Amino acid sequence: MKKKILITFAALTGLMLLSACGAGDKQVTAGGSTALQPLVEQASIDFMKQNPDDIIMVQGGGSGVGLAQVAAGSFQIGSSDIFAEEKTGIDASKITDHKVAVVGFAPIVNENLKVSNLTDQQLTDIFTGKITNWKEVGGQDEKITVIGRTAGSGTRVNFDKYGLNGATEINGPTLDASGSVVQLVGQTPGAISYVSFSYINKPNVKPLKVNNVTPNDDNVKINKWKIWSYEHMYTNNSKENKVEEKFINYVTNDSKTLKKLGYISVSDMKVDRDAHGNIKKLN
Repeated sequence: MKKKILITFAALTGLMLLSACGAGDKQVTAGGSTALQPLVEQASIDFMKQNPDDIIMVQGGGSGVGLAQVAAGSFQIGSSDIFAEEKTGIDASKITDHKVAVVGFAPIVNENLKVSNLTDQQLTDIFTGKITNWKEVGGQDEKITVIGRTAGSGTRVNFDKYGLNGATEINGPTLDASGSVVQLVGQTPGAISYVSFSYINKPNVKPLKVNNVTPNDDNVKINKWKIWSYEHMYTNNSKENKVEEKFINYVTNDSKTLKKLGYISVSDMKVDRDAHGNIKKLN
């Protein structure tokens, strides 16, 4: 009797292990960029409806987290607003880049602010602390509250690089999630921050023009609006599987959802930009 029980237990354990392995091959964790998160969340829902055997788990945390975790093998997909080459401590040769979309970033302010446009120099001076009151740029007599993003944020890297000409932001309150930024700016008179286009039309906030250029998709496509980046999905070279590939292809080609949620298809771009910021016109 004991022998039969041991054999049955061993067989059951083996089946459980095989089942676990199968589930692992079908389960993908995609985490990182909060700028890309709305697209990944919606795409994961639609994708799993069409592929009920596959499981896509979505997390945020910022681009730095996405890159670090996919390089370590903890995430199967690392979402990032920046190239891996731009992140210190990441071996870009061990992960593969998949450009799934383009996203614009824009400064946002509390909706009650009587300012709609800044020059690029005024924008830089505000975020570096040289301008501290909105009356200095044509607004009301109100203190400016700068709300930044945490150091691991790809949104911050791109905004500082292309919106502030590489200047360093002043020390102040920082947040790591775009949704939290919108909420705080909307609740704080005189506040300014920056988010991706998918968040700029939320309640209680409004986007600003820069040099009289409107932050919209058409201006991003030709690089007239210069504060934009590719949205990347990175995979680990030694751990790629077919579910990752299938999901990434789904996200890239879901043009309807891309447009609905405020992203731009890579194929619609009229320019290309590399990790060093060099622009090349496309035919």
